[in-house]
Amino acid sequence: MPLSSYSIPPERLAAARRSFAAIVGAQNLFFDAEDQDSYSDAFAVDDSRHRPAGAIAPDTVEQIQAIVRVAAEHRIPLWPISRGKNLGYGGSAPVLEGSVILDLSRMKKIEYDEENGTVLLEPGVGFYDLYDFLKARGLKHWLSTPGNSWGSVIGNALDRGVGYTPYGEHTTKLCGMEVVLADGTLVRTGMGALTGSPTWQLYRFGFGPAWDQMFVQSNLGIVTKAGLWLMPEPESLMGMDLEFDRPEDLGPLIDAIAPLRREGVLQQSPTIGNWLRAAAILTTRAEWTDQKGALSDTVIAAIRKKFQMGWWGVSLRLYGRETINREAYAILESEMNKLKPLSMKRTSWKRGDPLEMTGWTGTPLTFPMQNANWHGGLGGHIGFSPVLPQSGSAAMEQFRRTYQRYQEFGMDYQASFAFGERHLINVNAILLDKDDPDMMRRVDPFIRTLVADAKAHGYGEYRTHLDYMDLVASTYDFNGGALGKLNAKVKAALDPFGIIAPGKSGIGTAAGQSGDR
Repeated sequence: MPLSSYSIPPERLAAARRSFAAIVGAQNLFFDAEDQDSYSDAFAVDDSRHRPAGAIAPDTVEQIQAIVRVAAEHRIPLWPISRGKNLGYGGSAPVLEGSVILDLSRMKKIEYDEENGTVLLEPGVGFYDLYDFLKARGLKHWLSTPGNSWGSVIGNALDRGVGYTPYGEHTTKLCGMEVVLADGTLVRTGMGALTGSPTWQLYRFGFGPAWDQMFVQSNLGIVTKAGLWLMPEPESLMGMDLEFDRPEDLGPLIDAIAPLRREGVLQQSPTIGNWLRAAAILTTRAEWTDQKGALSDTVIAAIRKKFQMGWWGVSLRLYGRETINREAYAILESEMNKLKPLSMKRTSWKRGDPLEMTGWTGTPLTFPMQNANWHGGLGGHIGFSPVLPQSGSAAMEQFRRTYQRYQEFGMDYQASFAFGERHLINVNAILLDKDDPDMMRRVDPFIRTLVADAKAHGYGEYRTHLDYMDLVASTYDFNGGALGKLNAKVKAALDPFGIIAPGKSGIGTAAGQSGDR
């Protein structure tokens, strides 16, 4: 049954709060109306949904163990967050309104293995935190950052966030976790299950079933530490920034990049973005038109001319030994010139040069979040991100289908196609104008239509907003939804009272709704 809200009986919540205060101190409980607002979803389509009862902020693993035991005793649903910056997907808000936020942002310990290029991080460590830590030690290793570097390094990897470097598929760089289960048991995965093992962050699998990915996008436990592999500082970086003039250039561009990615000539995770992905951080809509509905071709042409941008743009980068990069660059240049780009700007960097000389060097950034101000006033965005094969024709069909829907629902099209090793993720951003009630009424049917369109072609989302977790989970329907039933069985075994993140990824029953009250 889909979850919406859960009202904790006042006497039960009061008793739990007394126990929580004894664990973390009253100063680390946040249950006022202002606190509830601050932990709600700033980009919510419907501000009346997903409001938490309050929050509790531990700073040790032992405190978390004690908290989940109290939560189980009083049937208090907990919603763990790392830093709460999952903007566009729900922020710090819970699926189940009335849950208590378990805020792990105070947990900021970093252990660094410089020789092997790994870190063991707590959830509160943000990208700026880790960057400053590494910079103070000479930046012998680079991190991979997403477009929103305010967030948690581990939190982003646990939600399968992506970056732009060769280490851009963040979840694949996780290696070894420490996890608190719903009964308070502390587990270490992989080689961490062997006391004192020096290979916890070096070998992902351990012995027997490998559980790391079971705690990704799940509600089976609370990750309190996780290992992550870092990229060694390269000797050199070479690359190019390309612009392409026409919408239909997308297909040939994907077909040109895909084999280079699969062969390993291009090890980076590049993203092809449309013109609005760049324009929305440089200007606002009101500077160009006061007309409602999707932008006209005339306005789009004027914006592109002003900022000298193509319909699509992509940045390609090569990292590593300079001699190897030179050879690979010649291949890239030859393949891209065959496509007759609107522009090609070469960029390069060598060890010792300032990192600011070129983009995509593992430095944190937040400027892409400026797109939330595209409409001015109270803005935001929400994502729709189906996974596609690395096929130019499939991508063009997806683009045309989705672009038509944006126009049909009167939305401005911002999208990108992000490369993995064998797949594409079509990340579509719906830029919100929360001061426009008519527009906001169209958002929900728009997203549901996009999900249905993707499902009809065999595509599913890899990540979604709180509002659509049940919907997206239902699209994974092979054999009567066997995967969802398996998830539910494991959840029931590990968390029978539904304490940890009920409803996350469409999994679980709310605490107090399991029949044991």
